[in-house]
Amino acid sequence: METKRAERIKIMGTGMYVPEKILTNKDLEKMVDTSDEWITTRSGIKERHITAPDETTADMAIMAGQRAIKDAGLAVKDVDMVLVATSTPDTIFPSTATWVQKGLKADHAPAFDLSAGCTGFLYGMIVAEGLILTGTVRRILLIGTECLSKVTNWKDRNTCVLFGDGAAAAVLEKSEDESGMLSSYWKADGNLGELLILPGGGVRHPASHQTVDEGLHYLQMKGNEVFKHAVKRMGEAALMALKKAGIKKEGIDYLIPHQANIRIIQATGRRLKLPEEKVFSNIHKYGNMSVATIPIGLHELKEEGKLKKGSDIVMVAFGAGFTWAAIVYKW
Repeated sequence: METKRAERIKIMGTGMYVPEKILTNKDLEKMVDTSDEWITTRSGIKERHITAPDETTADMAIMAGQRAIKDAGLAVKDVDMVLVATSTPDTIFPSTATWVQKGLKADHAPAFDLSAGCTGFLYGMIVAEGLILTGTVRRILLIGTECLSKVTNWKDRNTCVLFGDGAAAAVLEKSEDESGMLSSYWKADGNLGELLILPGGGVRHPASHQTVDEGLHYLQMKGNEVFKHAVKRMGEAALMALKKAGIKKEGIDYLIPHQANIRIIQATGRRLKLPEEKVFSNIHKYGNMSVATIPIGLHELKEEGKLKKGSDIVMVAFGAGFTWAAIVYKW
């Protein structure tokens, strides 16, 4: 008797967008007490892209979304839902996804945001899998987009050197062959939320002269604590997802880890005993773009022709919440 193939979703097209303006480590030397050497050795970052004053999270998402739809050989009318993963929404409400929907002229499609920190794109893929495989929608435009420059304290040398802006998108639908999402693993621990937080602007700390004076509308991070948890949880998530997929570590063609810090990237690669050439890194060009790092990494690998039919990829991330997740994907 023929074994029924497991249903899965696949990526039909990808697209990315980063702002034109580039801020280098040399530029930062003129802004805060830091140096190119200090930034590079501790983070691996050389430069990052920064939005123009009038450019928003939604603007970047629209550009990335349009490119992904075109890459999939589709039109906007072929997309049944717009799902935006972000921690830096244009407005608390309406959702950024509805601004994106407006920009795409996709008013036939439901649209909503998903907030899971840097893990948001992977959380989004897991949510999309459920919606597509149950037949709720046929095709989803998933966008990871982040405008961190506008919530960064440019006087805090410990955080301002780390972050950049960008967006990337993927068109997802049910797979008709062996390719697609093989397994996933996701978790969260809200007990650790204070370690990476943007305290102001919500109802806990509504905007006031006091909250602005205290800098509560800038992201705050206890870097050493975040590092420790990220290394542990990203390794755990990748191993659990591989186990669920029935794939050994040695079978991985590429690991695409969240691009937070070169030391976290390298530590995750070591945890999986992978050679350096199998661990994707573009942090030197973009810095930490939060939710946009993994889809941009995936897009760049594809555009460089490195993803072959049947390649097994592991995508893994850790972010504010804390949240963490991993996906095993067959190209």
